Amino acid sequence: MKLEIIKMSFESLLANKTRTFLSMLGIIIGVSTVIAVFAIGQGAQKAVDEQFQGLSADSIIVMSMRGKIESSKLKTTDSKVIIENCPNISEATAVIQSTLAVSFESESGSFNIMGIESNYFEMSSVNIAEGRLITDEDIKDNERIAILGSDVVETLFFEKDEIIGQNIKINGKTLEVVGIVEETGRSMGKNSLDDAIYLPNTTAEKSVLGSNSSVMIFTVASGVENIEIASEELVKALREEHGLRDSQGDDFRIMDAGAMVGAAQDSAELMTFLLTSVAAIVLLVSGIGIMNVMFVTVAERTKEIGISKAIGGKQGDILGQFLLESVILSMVGGLFGIIVGSLAIPILSKLDIMVLAFSWTGPVIGFCFSAIVGIFFGFYPALKASRLDPVDALRSE
Repeated sequence: MKLEIIKMSFESLLANKTRTFLSMLGIIIGVSTVIAVFAIGQGAQKAVDEQFQGLSADSIIVMSMRGKIESSKLKTTDSKVIIENCPNISEATAVIQSTLAVSFESESGSFNIMGIESNYFEMSSVNIAEGRLITDEDIKDNERIAILGSDVVETLFFEKDEIIGQNIKINGKTLEVVGIVEETGRSMGKNSLDDAIYLPNTTAEKSVLGSNSSVMIFTVASGVENIEIASEELVKALREEHGLRDSQGDDFRIMDAGAMVGAAQDSAELMTFLLTSVAAIVLLVSGIGIMNVMFVTVAERTKEIGISKAIGGKQGDILGQFLLESVILSMVGGLFGIIVGSLAIPILSKLDIMVLAFSWTGPVIGFCFSAIVGIFFGFYPALKASRLDPVDALRSE
């Protein structure tokens, strides 16, 4: 009997293919959206991890502050002030940066120019692939040298085998390439470390960047447990160095790595929640569509229901048949939604619109939710069909 009910359910759905497809379309879109949402959320989490993987849990970053105060007084030399006056800070390195046009022969591009100290690469876990590092002597002598990120090499030197020793021009100044860094896949703020050119900070500050630049200082506390006291020491040292009165606010801002990662993760989770809510609404709307279709189906097959009851069909069998049709609609729609969503992710990833990462959570939740929608919105029409009076049903036209 159960196999007969299943067979009748499929025959009924296949009898009107267009209506069946349109009923499933909302489920397909909803489940595809759920899969996309979790891919976006997973991708956002991956992007956060990549962006901050070079920072340890005891990192503290000092940044220039503009807008509230006329001009930030944060300088590259403040890294030395921090080391000298903050016992709970074990390391510090300053970076001065800006975005400028860079050219080599006929090739050109806009890149992030970073003036760094000799300990920058060690602190940021960026490794040299070819050539040499920037030394204290380079900084002292204002040497016009540059180390290139991997993306810069691909843009300016894609046809060149010998890169070390070549000269590039930044803001009209000629600099010699002395090194190339390994690909990191990481970012510092909005700027990719692979899309950067590294100079001695004295050269960058005095000869290349000028006043249109910002300063960041990366510091490391002596231990994770000392983050709070290290931050207090840092604020005190910089306020004294900048000559700020008690009534004045800080002309810099600080963030520890934990707070930065937490804020980024919270943003990613909020985005995932909002998009999941949109997907849930799509599935609910599609469920209402299925319920309407099932009401129409019951109305069309009223006489058939009357005949079934007249020859001994049980209320439970009729309820099961119509409920099964609703569940089949939603579950088949869910399967097609999984296929569409799973195929869409690699295609969208190649467009580089955003970072996407497939997660099995999306298909599982999407399919389960589609099944629940089918049961919930199909139950009442099925119950109505099962309660029809056989005499009234047979009289219907």
